[in-house]
Amino acid sequence: MMTDPIADMLTRIRNAQMARQTETVIPASKIKIRIAEILQSEGFIRGYTVNKDDKQGVLTVQIKYLSDSTGAISGLKRISKPSLRKYAGKDAIPSVRNGLGISIVSTSKGLMSDHEARRIGAGGEILCEVW
Repeated sequence: MMTDPIADMLTRIRNAQMARQTETVIPASKIKIRIAEILQSEGFIRGYTVNKDDKQGVLTVQIKYLSDSTGAISGLKRISKPSLRKYAGKDAIPSVRNGLGISIVSTSKGLMSDHEARRIGAGGEILCEVW
């Protein structure tokens, strides 16, 4: 049984990029699909597709590489874990790598990037950082 599916998703993306794979397959869920949406809109992945199967569905993430074949993601870090939750108010959302990265925040208005959460004035649980 998996205790932290989000950490599993981040690890699969990190491992696929390190192995120079073009895509990685992850069991789908609404929250993982939303994380993939945010990563795509922020330019960290090329894209994603969701395929239905008999169980929960499969999320396929296309890894993005820069022209010199280095991965677009230089780091992924899980912040709020099931064993230790991390929350931040709207004024306390930390900046990632001086604005070069993003954090994904779970707010009352849904999952969003840190700058989107600051823009609408919402705090919440800081799920992960990507840079």
